[in-house]
Amino acid sequence: MDLEKLRCDLSENNQLHLLQHWEQLSEADKAILLDELSRINYSEVNGFFKAATESLDCKADKLDNQMLPVPSDVFGSIRTTDKYLLCQYENEGLKQISDGCVAVLLLAGGQGTRLGVPYPKGMYNVGLPSGKTLYQLQAEHIVRLQQMAEEKHGKKGDISWYIMTSATTSKVTSEFFAKHNYFGLDERNVSFFEQQTLPCFTFDGKIVLESPCSIAKAPDGNGGLYRALRHGKILENMESRGITYIHVYCVDNVLVKMADPVYIGFCISKKAQCGNKVVRKAFPSEPVGVLCRVNGVYQVVEYSEILPETAEKLNAAGELEFNAANIANHFFTLDFLNTVVREKEQQLKHHVAKKKIPYCNEKSQTIKPSSPNGIKMEKFVFDVFQFARYIFQ
Repeated sequence: MDLEKLRCDLSENNQLHLLQHWEQLSEADKAILLDELSRINYSEVNGFFKAATESLDCKADKLDNQMLPVPSDVFGSIRTTDKYLLCQYENEGLKQISDGCVAVLLLAGGQGTRLGVPYPKGMYNVGLPSGKTLYQLQAEHIVRLQQMAEEKHGKKGDISWYIMTSATTSKVTSEFFAKHNYFGLDERNVSFFEQQTLPCFTFDGKIVLESPCSIAKAPDGNGGLYRALRHGKILENMESRGITYIHVYCVDNVLVKMADPVYIGFCISKKAQCGNKVVRKAFPSEPVGVLCRVNGVYQVVEYSEILPETAEKLNAAGELEFNAANIANHFFTLDFLNTVVREKEQQLKHHVAKKKIPYCNEKSQTIKPSSPNGIKMEKFVFDVFQFARYIFQ
């Protein structure tokens, strides 16, 4: 896109301020800014901002009166299910693995800032005597699962591992895997793809200019998975490999049972389009989201969206009525993901996070604010539950 066309586009979408330092830029910086600004669909992102902020206003009301617990006929428990039935689930899950029909999809776009390290979370040494990182632990789990499936069914099947990174973690993550020879996995079965980013906005709808030649951007949340699947043509790759079932999880879950055969077998037995593995909420004020029904559809409701008295409600058994704590551990069929990506993704609304966003002032200085001055928009991976006819937990 040439400068005049860009200037016209920015003016039409009320974002012309992004060129306010243009005349002071070097030719190299002009090229950087022109390239970055030309990649944005301003009508689209303005629409995202409008819908997200309108949704934020609507959420001023708590969801308590609209919530119902998940019906007992759509969940199973590892604690109460007959051992023979659990073995049947496990056998089915291992069979699907031996047939090469199972993939695991890792959400690994975040840096390890909260862990006190300047590199991707998956490279974090969790403090075991072995010194193994999260990535190594998870890779070795896949290797062992493949062995178990072959031992059980006499057929060697590969588990395809898809790893969603971000612009800041992509290169270092792929290099880390190559350096460690993919931790015993076949390189051909490990695929990396990038999460997309969105511009950050001021509260009045202006895209934030972070420096004279760059805008402030942020990853579009773990629900950006569906947009990234489309951009990276990942579902087409899965289809070509004969994959039918996908387990999705987050990188910082050190206890995750990747491609858990019992979980997979259970979901298959229920003909579930998607599943959500949960744990029992420990106490009413525990800061976790809970799976429930809101206005007849399945939804994860954040702890901040309900009143204390709702969180404290007990059922007839004396347990918390809303006790299905979400841990970002999901099962999807490929058919369901295809439907979401091709037909439903645009219906997912962005959630708003008020943040302190560095910005460029009139003197071309980047200022780090002491209080929130804008918003980042993101989607959540579980927002697609609303589209499922059958969901099991």
